[in-house]
Amino acid sequence: MYLHALATAVPSASYTQPQCWEIVERSPVRARLKKRSMLILHTILRGDHGIARRHFAIPEIEGVFDLSADQLNAAFRHEAPLLAGRALTDALAQAGLKADQLDALLVCTCTGYLCPGITSYVAEQLGLRTDAFLQDLVGLGCGAAIPTLRAASHILAARPDAVVACIAVEICSAAFYLDDDPGVIISACLFSDGAAATIWRGTPGPAGWRAFGFDTRHRPEDRDKLRFEHRDGKLRNLLHRSVPELAAGAVAELWAARGPRPVSRVVAHSGGRDVLDALEPVVAPHSLAVSSNILRDYGNMSSPSVLFALAETLREGPPVADGDFWLVSFGAGFSAHSCRLGQ
Repeated sequence: MYLHALATAVPSASYTQPQCWEIVERSPVRARLKKRSMLILHTILRGDHGIARRHFAIPEIEGVFDLSADQLNAAFRHEAPLLAGRALTDALAQAGLKADQLDALLVCTCTGYLCPGITSYVAEQLGLRTDAFLQDLVGLGCGAAIPTLRAASHILAARPDAVVACIAVEICSAAFYLDDDPGVIISACLFSDGAAATIWRGTPGPAGWRAFGFDTRHRPEDRDKLRFEHRDGKLRNLLHRSVPELAAGAVAELWAARGPRPVSRVVAHSGGRDVLDALEPVVAPHSLAVSSNILRDYGNMSSPSVLFALAETLREGPPVADGDFWLVSFGAGFSAHSCRLGQ
C-alpha cells in the first residue's frame, strides 16, 4: 500500500518540564506523596532527561490528579475526536481529498475507551459517508500505530481501489495517575498528548512511498511489566524498570528477521531516553536522533510517536543511499512491531 499523506497534531497548551514540576508543587496531590516520590518527580522534571516540552489536551491540567474517573472519561470523549479530526483534516488536505472520499477509517488508542469508538465521532465530525468502514483498535499500547497500518494493508489487499485513513491518537493526560510507585511517577513525567493521521491507497502517491514487510513479536510472559490497570476507576500505568531492556530485546528479534533488503534509516517509537539508549546498539550504526528530537519536543505520546518521527524523517528528504526506512514501535503486551517504507 502507498502513502498519500501524513499529518500530525498536538494540543495548543504546552508545558516545559519545569512548569510541570510547578504544577505538582501546587497540587493537593503533593500532600499524599512520600518525600521520596517528590524527590523522584523533582529529579526528572527539573533535570535533563530528554524531554523539554509536552502538550496536554485536558483543560486546567493543574487539577488533573484530582479529577474523578467520570471527569477523565468525559475529557477523553471530548478531546480525542477533536485532536484526531484535526490530524485527519490536514492529511486530507495534503492528499487533495474530501472526507466523503474515504472508504475506511481506522483509529488506534489506549488512553480511553468509547463505545462506539473514536471512529464514530470523527466520521460524524468530518462527514464521512455512512457506508465507510470504521474500525477501532484499542488496547495495543504505545506500539499500536504499526499494527493499525497492517490492518489497513489487508483492507487494500482486498480492495485495491479503496482510500484508507489511519489515525493514532492518545490523550495520555486523561490517564494521568499519581501515587508512590516509581513506575507510576515516571509515567507521569514522560507522557503527553498527540495524534497522527495517514492516508493510504493501492496506487503510488507523489513520493512513491510503499509500506510493506510487516512483522511483530509478542511476549505475554512480560505483560505485567508494561500495561494499564484500573485503580479507583482510573487508568494506572504499570511501568517496570526492565522496560528498556525488554524493548531492546524485542526490537533485536525484529531487526534480526528484517531480511536482506538494505535499510537506510531506522524510525523508532520514542519511548524515553533510557529506551532509546538501549535501542541504539541494536540498530547501530543507524542513528535514532530523530526519535530523540520527537521525545525532546513532545514527550512520549504513545502510539502517534513513531509517526511523528516518520513525518520528521520524511521532511529531511529521501535517503542518500539506497534502502528502506525501517519503522519500529513497541509497548504493552509486551509487544513490538515493525514495517518497511520504501520507494
